[in-house]
Amino acid sequence: MRYLTEEWYRISQHTDLHFDMRIHSGAEDYNDALYSRLYKRKEKKFIEFERELYDEDPRFMLENDESTLIPLDAFLEEEGIKDEDIIIYHMSPEEKDHIQKLIEEYDSRPPFDEEKCREHFKFIHELKIKETADKLSPELYQQILDIRLFSLGYCTKNMKKQLKAFSKENENEMNRIFKEYMKVQEEESIPHIIKERFGFHDCETIDFIVGKNNVVLLLDTSGGFTDFNEITFVASKIIKQKGQIVGSICLYEELYRIEDGYEVHMLFTGDGEGMPELIVQCQDILIEKNDLSL
Repeated sequence: MRYLTEEWYRISQHTDLHFDMRIHSGAEDYNDALYSRLYKRKEKKFIEFERELYDEDPRFMLENDESTLIPLDAFLEEEGIKDEDIIIYHMSPEEKDHIQKLIEEYDSRPPFDEEKCREHFKFIHELKIKETADKLSPELYQQILDIRLFSLGYCTKNMKKQLKAFSKENENEMNRIFKEYMKVQEEESIPHIIKERFGFHDCETIDFIVGKNNVVLLLDTSGGFTDFNEITFVASKIIKQKGQIVGSICLYEELYRIEDGYEVHMLFTGDGEGMPELIVQCQDILIEKNDLSL
């Protein structure tokens, strides 16, 4: 990647460090009793929220069937809403079947497991403690007197001010790099059909086939924003392959013209350390919809 690198992604994740942080005078000291009290308070709210989600009856989704929809542009018309503007939404049989399955699962679900929820909250909290050192600059991290309290969302007034400034600094750098990337990409002479289809954010790589001449990526697009699930890099050469491609999630792509074709950069996220990356040079790119279950 030239612009949307792993470092750029890290910066983009650190633009809201001051959000959800509350100023607390107790954060100026290391206090076990205060930490214990605030931990229990946060744990209680977490359990209450999870219980509400667990008890949400999916039958409410059936209320959307035969509901009345009015396009936004109809509201903006000076003549007002006409009868022909009104749309009656009818659920497909597939949607109704899916909701019915959710209802059956809801009706047969076991009792809410509060103890398991407590364990999950503890896991999240401990993970935040470990991740804090990676998110903050060393100068900020060294100022935190009780990392446990900080990871619960409490800090001093001075710390929140610094977090806000650090977040803004990251946001500015993220936007600067992204604007450069967009400008460069707009200047690339890429055929419209390739440029239009070349976007696979949040798609999962289910196979990575390296043939004698071609490299093929097969994607599960159910979590993404495209239906094109097969990418063939024709007459290709792998320039860089880092990490486990199969099973990883597509995040960002960069596409450039070279003398005899294209150079493709792809950044992924996975379960391992670091972020998988792929750079391929090829003569052509085929982006298709295929039934991968065959």
